[in-house]
Amino acid sequence: MKLFSVIGITKSGKTTTIENIIRELRKRRYTVGSVKEIHFEAFAIDTPGSNTDRHRKAGSQLVTARGNYETDILYDRRLKLPEIMRHYDFDYVVLEGVTDTCAPKIITAHNTEEVDERLDGTVFAISGKLANSMREYKGLPVISAITECERLVDLVIEKVFERLPDVADECCSACGYTCTQLTERILAGKAAREDCRISDGRIALQIDGREIPIVPFVQKILYNAVTGVVKELDGYRENGEITVTIKGKL
Repeated sequence: MKLFSVIGITKSGKTTTIENIIRELRKRRYTVGSVKEIHFEAFAIDTPGSNTDRHRKAGSQLVTARGNYETDILYDRRLKLPEIMRHYDFDYVVLEGVTDTCAPKIITAHNTEEVDERLDGTVFAISGKLANSMREYKGLPVISAITECERLVDLVIEKVFERLPDVADECCSACGYTCTQLTERILAGKAAREDCRISDGRIALQIDGREIPIVPFVQKILYNAVTGVVKELDGYRENGEITVTIKGKL
């Protein structure tokens, strides 16, 4: 699954840019999901006094409202982005206004000052209203999602890669970089997605069929614990593939 974010101030063209990117990706037969960051402090979909609100206030930690044409799942807390992504299984996921991620980014802006306020090595393109007045800024392409959407999506397909685990900086730097730094290097052509050590495929953990990223330190603990036990059993072969499945409680 490939992930990227479109960031910028209000009315800079974020939603219009995302709408057109989604349409063009779907036109090209990609599956697409999206996440919208809401910056309004008092935002809530649930209505005070509704039945689902009463469920939550009674103590339910996960409430689902199922209607004829949509299903809404309501958590009683703000989810971190990796938690949200566990609900997604698409070719591309487009984030609107999400900045707390190492994912590649497009900035939408009215002017270059707004770009400078948000510019870092994870940005690979600029769009929004600024695209009406310039074609390039600080080496980055400035592309209108309205008049040049195909070109913008071509760039998305070229630049955006399979999402990194996005673990905390202090938890992993086995590749020599943080996830954000590795993202910057991949976009600059100085590294490859395969350089991420968490995703090297040697140790994989799945819970209910969904793969869970494991930092190298924990991978080593699991490796030593499992091999320390099974090497005493008949059939053990050094460097062989070991599969352990746990179903429920013992």
